[in-house]
Amino acid sequence: MQELWEILKTLDYSPLWISLKTGLVATAVCFFLGVWTARSVMHMGKRAKAFVDGLLTLPMVLPPTVAGFFLLLIFSLRRPVGTFLYQELSIKVVQTWLGCILAASVIAFPLMYRNARAAFEQVDIELIYAGRTLGMSERKIFWRVVLPSAGPGVVSGTILTFARALGEYGATSMLAGNIAGKTGTISQRIAMVIQNGDYRTAGLWVAIILLISFGIVVVMNLFADANLKNIKKW
Repeated sequence: MQELWEILKTLDYSPLWISLKTGLVATAVCFFLGVWTARSVMHMGKRAKAFVDGLLTLPMVLPPTVAGFFLLLIFSLRRPVGTFLYQELSIKVVQTWLGCILAASVIAFPLMYRNARAAFEQVDIELIYAGRTLGMSERKIFWRVVLPSAGPGVVSGTILTFARALGEYGATSMLAGNIAGKTGTISQRIAMVIQNGDYRTAGLWVAIILLISFGIVVVMNLFADANLKNIKKW
């Protein structure tokens, strides 16, 4: 026990803070982008909806390293987009914390989008008609009727998005690398210390990420149970 305490005191916690910061920012990006995209896709025609939906869901079914490869092709300083961002706007994506955020956002986005869209599609259409009858604009109907009604699904999607962004590894490694104190996340640190044969430190990081992940699942279940009770009362 004393030895474990000594390891905890000397442990570099920068991967934890980097992972948490990345997860929070990526979740915020995915929330607004996912809600907006889900709303937009719902108003498309069947063929356009099928194509766009498949494109937006693609990162969820692709291996993360494949998504990271495409991101690297786009934002590399040897490519037009990466060169333009760096030379004209002084924005560097590869091997930066911005790369961590971008990679985590791309991988976690489908969870937010799919949950938000499913929640919006379950909203009672009569509530929308009632809002139109009262003279509400489509924007007001969305923010005051649709979004509150779809709240449980949107919140669940947000929680899952954060959990996915927190544990992202493949795309992050490809795009942001593993720079200690800068882009090194928990998942990357676990892989690195295992390669070095330090299974004890790897076990500590695994325990930390397990506790965080379990806490996220518990919060989501508690929220779902509370919402179910409210529905039964209603």
